[in-house]
Amino acid sequence: MTRTRLAGLRDGRPVRSVWTRLGWAGLALLLFAGFVGLGTWQLYRRAWKLDLIAAVQARADAAPVPAPGPGRWDQASAARDRYRHVRVSGHYLHGGETLVHGTSKLGYGYWVMTPLRTDRGFIVLVDRGHIPESLPGTPKFRSMLRPRGQVTVTGLLRLSKVGGGVLRSNAPDEGIWYSRDVDAIAAAAGLPVDWVAPYFIDADARPGRDGWPAGGLTVIRFPNHHLIYAITWYAMALSVPISAFLVFRRGRAGA
Repeated sequence: MTRTRLAGLRDGRPVRSVWTRLGWAGLALLLFAGFVGLGTWQLYRRAWKLDLIAAVQARADAAPVPAPGPGRWDQASAARDRYRHVRVSGHYLHGGETLVHGTSKLGYGYWVMTPLRTDRGFIVLVDRGHIPESLPGTPKFRSMLRPRGQVTVTGLLRLSKVGGGVLRSNAPDEGIWYSRDVDAIAAAAGLPVDWVAPYFIDADARPGRDGWPAGGLTVIRFPNHHLIYAITWYAMALSVPISAFLVFRRGRAGA
């Protein structure tokens, strides 16, 4: 062994080179395992999302069941009750009608929220449907169908949306609403809040005079991009050993 080589062994440079390579190899292994784990987690999330979509669609397509009463309000949850097809009977309280800014497939306008006093004693807000932005204040709006007497409403159970819209807050004192916030709308309408259901009902389509308000416009949509995310993570995992191999080969070539 030459004197130069012995000096290299004594000052530790070859030893440091080995440990450096081992360190980089360990980091590459950790990155590979991490990316694979993230990709696999996204596949589990995709399976969960598909099950959720199937369960929600089954609830929405099922025959309507009685809307939950006060005894079940504390048990209502998104996982179990959101978009459940429900039925309720009673009398509309049109004096509490509230217009909420919103968009449907018909364009921008308002959701018509009307309290309904049920035969079972409690009150539930019913979204009777969507109207164009230009309709309020016109004779056609004033003559719009507002059912009187006993009615039976079927529709999808929706949970309260608190606060307002994106970058826009509800202004109850001004009668301006950007979200269907059940408690706030009930309070502004002077309803006994303790007797108002913590959800509202998106009414099924029920054509009236001139077709307004237009019901049955609920969009059931759950973003499901987990497969794309999984492929991205797996691609990043695959790039780790490829990059490590190229770096190692370049290091060997320069030795």
